Formats: sequence, structure tokens, C-alpha cells
Amino acid sequence: MTLTPLSADQRDALQEITNVAMGQAGASLATTLDTFITLSIPRITIVDVAEVANSMCELIGRNAEVTAARQSFNGYLRGEVLVIYGQDGCNDLADLMGYDDELDRAAEQELLLDVSNVLVGACLCGIAEQLRTELSFSAPSLIGEKMPVDALLRPEKLNWSHALLMEVNFRLEERNFTAHLVMLMPEEAIDRMRGVIDDFIESF
Repeated sequence: MTLTPLSADQRDALQEITNVAMGQAGASLATTLDTFITLSIPRITIVDVAEVANSMCELIGRNAEVTAARQSFNGYLRGEVLVIYGQDGCNDLADLMGYDDELDRAAEQELLLDVSNVLVGACLCGIAEQLRTELSFSAPSLIGEKMPVDALLRPEKLNWSHALLMEVNFRLEERNFTAHLVMLMPEEAIDRMRGVIDDFIESF
């Protein structure tokens, strides 16, 4: 099955929508941590679901060891959001959150889930607000710890043929902490996204 790519206008609009939403997510994290957050430009692509893991490796790093949290979202649009953390930054994150002692595994997991919820909640609310739709989302859960990027998702478990992949990375100024927020939407959500993006463009 082939899927029509986004038009140039649709891609530009979606990148702007994503940039605003991710900016809100970054601002929420900056407030939580009381530090400056830098964001990358959103990267957006439509990929065959069999290529999702490879695409994520190209975005994040093929040899990176990561820990990741997942949240699903539903509503007019549906999909999955992954927050993928580099291993070296967890201690920096703990320090910023006021932990004096070395984190045990349970405390580290709780901290990463809290940060994931802040990022995903702000991002999805920002997208829903701009597109004038409603989205609900699940509580975060860890799907992998200290593992390669390409092991996070198994394409055969996704009942999709294609995915809209949107990625932004967040970095803390003068710290090792890095997080990638990756949003994945299946083909029927892509078609619906085209419609709401076209409405968004026409509203200007």
C-alpha cells in the first residue's frame, strides 16, 4: 500500500503546529526543572511501518542506549508518543529535580515518567488547541530501559501499514540530559490530519 505524501503547504503547516506544541512542552519542562531548554526543529516524515525502527535510529542514533516511556492518545486523531531518554542524562535530571542521593531504579523510573507526562501532556494539548480538536491520552509507562533504539518498537505489533513520524529533541543547557519526543500516527489518522491541517491553513 502506498500513501500520498503531505503537500508542501500541509508539511509546512504541520511543522509550524508541531513547533508551537513542542515549544509549549519545552516551556513546561523548563518551568519544572528551572533551567533553559533548547529544542530542535521538528522532523516530519511518513514511513512504511516496517521502516519505523530504522527511521528512529537515523533520528536518534543507531548505537544509542536509551530508556523510553510511551503514552497513547485518542480522539479525532490517534497514535503513540514515545519519550526517549539518553542514559547519561538521568543523574543530571535528578540533580535538577532536587534529589540529593543517588537514584535507585524505582525513583529513576518515577522521575522519567513524571517528565514524560509533562512533555507529552503539553505537546498534545498544544496540538489539539491549534487544530481545534480534543485528544485524551493514557498515563505513561516505560517500554524499555537501557536498550538500543531499534529494539523499542516491533513493527509486527503495530496494526498499521504506514506511520506519520514527528520528532523533536530537547536538551538542557550545560547538562548531559537529552530527550527525544517521537509521535507516531497510523494511516487513518494521517488522512484525518490532512483534513484538519487544510482547515487550519484556510483559517488564515
